[in-house]
Amino acid sequence: MDARAPEPPIPSGRRKSRRRVALVALAGLLILVGLEAVRALSPPAALRQAPMIVEVPPRHGLRDVARLFERHGVIRSSVAFTVLAILRGSARSLKAGEYEIPRGASLLTVLELLELGKVRPRLLVLPEGFTVTDLAQQLEAEGLARPAEVEGLASSRSFAQTLGIEADRLEGYLFPDTYQVTKGMRIEEILDRMVERFRERIATAEVLTRARARRLTLHELVTLASIVEKEAVLAEERPIIAAVFWNRLKRGMPLQADPTVAYAVGRAGRAPTREDLQVDHPFNTYRYRGLPPGPIANPGRAAVEAILSPARVPYLYFVSIDDRQHHFSTTLEEHNRAVARYRKQRARGAL
Repeated sequence: MDARAPEPPIPSGRRKSRRRVALVALAGLLILVGLEAVRALSPPAALRQAPMIVEVPPRHGLRDVARLFERHGVIRSSVAFTVLAILRGSARSLKAGEYEIPRGASLLTVLELLELGKVRPRLLVLPEGFTVTDLAQQLEAEGLARPAEVEGLASSRSFAQTLGIEADRLEGYLFPDTYQVTKGMRIEEILDRMVERFRERIATAEVLTRARARRLTLHELVTLASIVEKEAVLAEERPIIAAVFWNRLKRGMPLQADPTVAYAVGRAGRAPTREDLQVDHPFNTYRYRGLPPGPIANPGRAAVEAILSPARVPYLYFVSIDDRQHHFSTTLEEHNRAVARYRKQRARGAL
C-alpha cells in the first residue's frame, strides 16, 4: 500500500487567526447571553409603570407559576424564573396567595415575595352590630368566601364548641373590629380570629364578674347587649336604652324590641310590619317574654358596658324621633302620645 503524504502543517499565523475568531465569537455569545440575562431579570414594561396584583392558586407547581407570571406581564421569561428558583433551592417552597408585585420589581424580587409568602393583606372592617349575614356578604364582596360557607360554619354548634363557645352559633361572639386577612385564608381561621378578639375584649374576668353580679350568664349578657346595639345610634343613649330593657325585665314585661322581630323574619335594618309582630318565632320579643334564645348581632364593648352599667332612669318605653334620637317615657299613656306626635312629624316630613 502506498503511504499518503503527510499534510502540510498549518502556519502559526493562520492558527492564531482562527483562535482569535473563536474567542471573538465566544465573547459575542457571552455578551448576548449576559444581555439576555439582564433583560430577563429586569421588570417588564407594564410593571415599570405600576404595581400589579396576581393570584397564585394552591397546588401550582414552579413551571405553572412561572408561566402565570409571564402571561400577566410580571416577568419577562418563565425559563429564567424557573432556572433562578432551582438555583436558589426554592422550587418547592413557593407559596400560594394573592401577591401585590411592587412597581419596578426585578425577577429576583418577585421570586423572593413567593419564597417568603408575602401575600397581599386586606383590611376587613366590621362595625358594631354587624351580623353573620353581613359578614358573609362582605367576605363575598372581597372575593374571600361564599356566603353559604360562612353562614353554615358560623351556625354550626360543633364548630362553635371547637372555639370554646358554648352556644348554638357564633352570632354575638364575633367581635366588631378591623382584621387583616388575605385571599385564600380559610374561613375557620377568620372566624377563630374574631372569636379570640371577643375573648380579649368582652369575655374577660372583669366583665364576667360584673355579669354574675347582675345574675347574667355570658350568653345572656351578649344577647341583651346585641339588642341595645341594634336599637341605639347615639352613644349617650346606650345606657338609657339598656335601662329600659332592664326595667321591663324586672317587671316581667316583654322587651318588645323591633330588631329582634326583624331578625326573626330576616329583615334586619327594616322596621317590622304589623304582620311581622304577630309571627310565632322565639326571637319575637313581642310574643315571648324575657330574652330571645341568643344574640341578634355582634355587639361592641360599649353596648356590653351599657348593660353592665345602665342609666338610673325609670323609663319603660321609647320611640324614634328621627334616624338617631329617641324619646323616652315612663308611662304607657305618655308613650302613646309621643308615638302619635312623632308619627305626625314623620308624615309631614314625607310630604
